[in-house]
Formats: sequence, structure tokens, C-alpha cells
Amino acid sequence: MNNKYLFLDFDGVMHSTKDNAIFFERLNLISPLIEKYSVKIIISSSWRFQFSLEKIKSYFPLNIQDKILDVTGAPSIGKHARYHEIKNYLKHHDKSLADWKALDDTSFEFPENCENLILCSPNLGIQAKQINELEIWLNN
Repeated sequence: MNNKYLFLDFDGVMHSTKDNAIFFERLNLISPLIEKYSVKIIISSSWRFQFSLEKIKSYFPLNIQDKILDVTGAPSIGKHARYHEIKNYLKHHDKSLADWKALDDTSFEFPENCENLILCSPNLGIQAKQINELEIWLNN
């Protein structure tokens, strides 16, 4: 089976970016997919600068914490920064040909029409449309 890597953002994906958002309120939508499929999760969220990997894992159910392997490295500056952070991560971990997707809410962080991006609405977080897109990818 092909190794699949999911680069996961938090703000605008796992929860809304609105002021009254409840952190990780959308976790219940994505958790069943993470449990069901063989996917490796790399945290691309800026939370990686404030919290250790162990702390980040603690926000997730125990049965999926082992699938959260790492965080992307140092921040990239400039155009399509998140995309370059992901590409640098893959390059430095000998995974440059890996099958990957990014769940993110900022399209400007990626090249236009990036086929690796599953775009969420920052005001809503992940919704059924993105869950469906993610499941189609995980099924292939």
C-alpha cells in the first residue's frame, strides 16, 4: 500500500478562526477517517512553534496519536510558504515522491490550483465536502 502523508493545519481546519471558536471542534469529523485508513500525519500548523509534538498529540484521541509522526520544520518566508515548508519536509525525510495532501484554510500558502491542497473555509473549518475529498484520496 502506498504511504500517504496528511499535512494538517489547525486554525480554520480543526476549528473556525472566529473569536468564539471551540478548539478542535471539528476533530469528530476527521477522527473516523484517521482511524480507518493508513495515513501518516505531519502537523503543518503554526501551533508547532508554540507546542511540543507530545502536547499537540494530546489534543487527539489516544487511538490516533500514533499516526501523528512529526511537524514540518522551520518556517518558509515568501510566496506559497506552507507549500514550501511541506516540500522541504518531504525532501529532508527522503519522501519527495510521497503521496500527500494538505488540509489547510489558506489558499495563498499554496500554488494556484495545487492538486495536493484540500481547502477548508476559515470561518467553518473542515466540512463534509473536504471529508469526502479526503476519503476519496485515502481510498485510492
